[in-house]
Amino acid sequence: MSESTVSVRRIAQISIRVTDVERSAAFYQRKLGLPLLYSQSNMALLDCGGIRLLLGIAETPEFDHPSSTVYFQVEDLDDACRKLTAEGVEFRGKPHKVAEFGGMAVWMAFFYDPDRNVHALTSEVPIG
Repeated sequence: MSESTVSVRRIAQISIRVTDVERSAAFYQRKLGLPLLYSQSNMALLDCGGIRLLLGIAETPEFDHPSSTVYFQVEDLDDACRKLTAEGVEFRGKPHKVAEFGGMAVWMAFFYDPDRNVHALTSEVPIG
């Protein structure tokens, strides 16, 4: 294995392609509680625990595709799913356990944003 010449420290920003910036920014602010940092007609920046989410309209065809899946960590997965479902957020299924490691069980529930991008809520629960 070769040594890298670059040392990546953390994820600074994740871009999510949207079709309506105002509608999407409202969803991420009101439904997920993310603070808005900046907004203009073709993009909005929100903060997610120090990682910026850039909601933007694709400027060129190579950027016009569904987004990556963003996994939002929550304290109580069942409670978060109940609250978001009551607010009209559509989930792809029920919360389910995906793995156990390091004494923790990792649970996830996948949901859609207004542009049908699939994201997930995730929670880690001690085993036992």
